[in-house]
Amino acid sequence: MATLINIGIVIGTFLAMEGVAWLTHKYIMHGVFWFLHKDHHQKDHDDFLERNDFFFLIFAIPGIVCLALGNFYDYRIALYVGIGITLYGFCYFLVHDIFIHQRFKLFRNTDNWYFKAIRRAHKMHHKHINKQDGECFGMLWVPFKYFLESKKTKTI
Repeated sequence: MATLINIGIVIGTFLAMEGVAWLTHKYIMHGVFWFLHKDHHQKDHDDFLERNDFFFLIFAIPGIVCLALGNFYDYRIALYVGIGITLYGFCYFLVHDIFIHQRFKLFRNTDNWYFKAIRRAHKMHHKHINKQDGECFGMLWVPFKYFLESKKTKTI
């Protein structure tokens, strides 16, 4: 029974992180920390790294703290929350940096309706080069219309 609860904590945390990512992206990255996020929308450099990449470190801190509390102080709930946060961060990296922005040339072509919807929604997000008037702030779950559009355009 304890194993099921621990798995539930990991899954629940992972799912909750999509909401945290949406809120943080909309109100912090497109708000007070726009100075870090701006170069992700307005490419003013040819460097591989962006100021926006600092968010990777900022968002890793809660996961690291939870993993440390769980491992060093035997606070098991924190450990499983940390695992959920870390898994979400890994998925975010795979979807955002590798799949969508092709920072590493992998997973370039897909006909999967889910991934096409994610990519399209993110393109709509990036059509706004300023911090105002943004849309599609989520990563793994985007407005339903993009899923419907991608289902209609799926090739056989």
